[in-house]
Amino acid sequence: MKILVCISKVPDTTSKISFKDGNKKFEEAGVQWIINPYDEWYALVRAIELKEKDPSTIVHLITVGGADTEPIIRKALALGGDEAIRVNAVSDDSFYVAAQIAEIARQGSYDLVFTGKETIDYNASSIGGMVSELLDAPYISLATKFELDGTTATITREIEGGEETAEVSLPVVVSCAKGVAEQRIPNMRGIMAARTRPLKIVEPAAIETLTQVASYELPPAKAGVKLVAADNVAELVRLLHEEAKAI
Repeated sequence: MKILVCISKVPDTTSKISFKDGNKKFEEAGVQWIINPYDEWYALVRAIELKEKDPSTIVHLITVGGADTEPIIRKALALGGDEAIRVNAVSDDSFYVAAQIAEIARQGSYDLVFTGKETIDYNASSIGGMVSELLDAPYISLATKFELDGTTATITREIEGGEETAEVSLPVVVSCAKGVAEQRIPNMRGIMAARTRPLKIVEPAAIETLTQVASYELPPAKAGVKLVAADNVAELVRLLHEEAKAI
């Protein structure tokens, strides 16, 4: 069995965000970059668990990005995986990224494509669905449990008000959420091994970009907090009437 795990480079949540070029580009200088947590903690770890259960399983990692993504993909390799693939392209267009991943998945005849449920930068949750459509393969999103019996996967996913369990035949594309696996930390052996594991650089396929960024903007600054003494009910009522905004 062959598994392809999608890995994305995202800013650390503690990084200060700003924009440049008339608010059309993200300012990368001084930003700490990490593996998208949903890709790392859940999608990648579940793939590694499947390989541990069946050592004949092949796990490949893929990212779409420039050379600056290589430290991220190497860190992912330190957790596990047989090799990594970097599509040498930089794009903010979800369709373009998904199409590049689908092209590699098609050429490699993968049985499973795992993604995180979303990335923590754009939170679009769109890549998995697009990849599945381009591959003409089933798509199960928000998976909290994933079990495999031969070529049949049993997947539990979150739905509004509860859970849904589905059975699907491989190949399939799955986006992974909390619960599908337990977070792991790379050990020294994995870190050393990642240095020598193959990292293939692939030039992008000729795919049309469908969207472009018009502009970015930061959310409005939070207003200050006003404290009212517990015995000053009149002032609290006045503030609620005159200054509080409806939610």
